[in-house]
Amino acid sequence: MSFVRPLLTSVTRRSDLASAGFDVTALPRDRWASADFVVAEVLGLARYPFEVACGRRVEAVAGDLIVGAFGKRQATLEVVGDWEDVGEDGLLDALTGAGVLGRATSVSPWIHPLTPLRYVGHATRDGQPLRMADFALRARRNRLVAPVVLIVGTSMSAGKTTAARVIVRLLAARGLRVVAAKVTGAARYRDMLGCLDAGAAAVFDFVDVGLPSSIAPPREYGRLLDVLLSNIAGQSPDAVVIEAGASPLEPYNGAIAVRRLRRLTRAVVLAASDPYAVLGVQEAFRLRPDVVTGPAANTSAGVALSEKLSGARALNVLDHAAASELDGILLGRIQPGRRRPARPRTSSGQRGRSGTLPRRGSTAPARRKDASPAGP
Repeated sequence: MSFVRPLLTSVTRRSDLASAGFDVTALPRDRWASADFVVAEVLGLARYPFEVACGRRVEAVAGDLIVGAFGKRQATLEVVGDWEDVGEDGLLDALTGAGVLGRATSVSPWIHPLTPLRYVGHATRDGQPLRMADFALRARRNRLVAPVVLIVGTSMSAGKTTAARVIVRLLAARGLRVVAAKVTGAARYRDMLGCLDAGAAAVFDFVDVGLPSSIAPPREYGRLLDVLLSNIAGQSPDAVVIEAGASPLEPYNGAIAVRRLRRLTRAVVLAASDPYAVLGVQEAFRLRPDVVTGPAANTSAGVALSEKLSGARALNVLDHAAASELDGILLGRIQPGRRRPARPRTSSGQRGRSGTLPRRGSTAPARRKDASPAGP
């Protein structure tokens, strides 16, 4: 059957569904796959707005039809769900407002009930299902050489995206061409639009390479991450701000992203939900952050404890004075020829250690080879 005026969620943003149209075909279960575009009917009260292809949030009501994509989510503080858990009744949940669809298997009691949906059919053309991969970026012959500011977190909602926006703004104000990317997590376009508003020349995330979330077989994720990085390189950035959503310890392939970016990483910002959580990420991934931020650094008590436990500088990046200090730290890491201000002493009385991702078998920071940015 033909379908008119769907609510296209932001996981469809690379597609031509709005302009070229599509049919809706109920397919047998053995033809379903991750990242398929599917049409679902809203069955009840939608307590959360849907994020549409342009990034705006739109309220839905019972009877509305939305287009999302089958996917998985394993959020430690909110929702766990999987498209493979959808039963014969076709009942679905909106695992994210961006249109990641599946059946919730665990939901935090601290959040509102998810929006209930019912599978109507797949978005198809000529009887064939349309998938995110059909519209994804392709690999380019570019090798990323620009310095990377890597933002990782101890969990979701730890302040990573806020830190990314602040860092993009600081680097762009220095006249650098900055590209921002989110390489792990679950789809949410407004995170990257915030970086664009902050001054990024271009933004990317895993949706651009056909993933509704970065929960995927490790080999597949690694291949798609390389595709994403080659497209970032094609923008000829002076610096790249990369956020690893959730934390590297969660099943979003963050550990792969950290390893892939090791040789390019010049500064590490660790967004922490709690001062004690900093130690877990430090020890698990041998991360020596330049800066700890997030809720762990929201108060002077949090700053003092984070610095005592980690030996790293803790900063509330939303504070103007702290942002100025962060600017100096980043400049010293990304442009080593520029003199960097002396690092303030931590609450333990020691100078904070210079942060980086050490090479395997070494505790010394990796150094960037001289290279020019790749052309477009």
